[in-house]
Amino acid sequence: MAAIADNAAAPLLRIRDLRKSFGSHEVLKGISLEVRAGEVVSIIGASGSGKSTFLRCINVMEMPNEGFFDFEDFAFDFRAGARNQPTPAQLRALRARIGMVFQSYNLWPHMTVLENVIEAPMRVKRLARAEAVAIAESLLERIGLADKRGAYPSRLSGGQQQRVAIARALAMKPRLMLFDEVTSALDPELVGEVLALMASLAQEGMTMLLVTHEIGFAREVSTRTVFFDQGRIAEDGLPRDVLYRPQSERLQQFLRRVLHEHVATSAAREAHP
Repeated sequence: MAAIADNAAAPLLRIRDLRKSFGSHEVLKGISLEVRAGEVVSIIGASGSGKSTFLRCINVMEMPNEGFFDFEDFAFDFRAGARNQPTPAQLRALRARIGMVFQSYNLWPHMTVLENVIEAPMRVKRLARAEAVAIAESLLERIGLADKRGAYPSRLSGGQQQRVAIARALAMKPRLMLFDEVTSALDPELVGEVLALMASLAQEGMTMLLVTHEIGFAREVSTRTVFFDQGRIAEDGLPRDVLYRPQSERLQQFLRRVLHEHVATSAAREAHP
């Protein structure tokens, strides 16, 4: 179970009426969400419901069309013509505080594991190489890959690459971590090592938003679960309520489909070990 957030504290992240369209297709239809320090918020929903787009809007990899955003000392208004739209300098500073890990590992193939981890702290935070290396070596020790510091990504398994990607994000010492279906590209036997690392971050009080199809993991690790449906938040609450007592027919259908897929996958593994 994740560390319990202080619900009396002011939100670390506050998003109001966030909207994002691609051409005439509106993907996010007025999302509002508050996240307090130490919360682990799992985001579930069908493919195409806007989950990944929402994460990419949080660190403004995708520029929202409308909405209000508050994170620590950043306050943005994404409406056209608004005075406090983010500047390029503000976006660089924001992304230094919000780490993001993707489905694909996105490691630089021409750099070793160590070089991948120290690159951003040296370039963005202007850390001396010795300090960046010390941070990286500590993180690699923690994720069990200290012996791979000189290896190139092509020599690592998918699970190892994803753990390095997480270490690279952690090297920036972010205040918030975003995880976008980070196990979906992994072979089933490699999923556990990545989920274990994420669970340990949750135990330590890292504030996290994670898009995931791992319902069991969401139930065990999250402090809240949010269900996205067609670009809107349809349900938001404690994992035991959202996952065991869904209020909407849409969520009930989604959970039945996830359970069916899990049973089918387990049966296939047993038939072809």
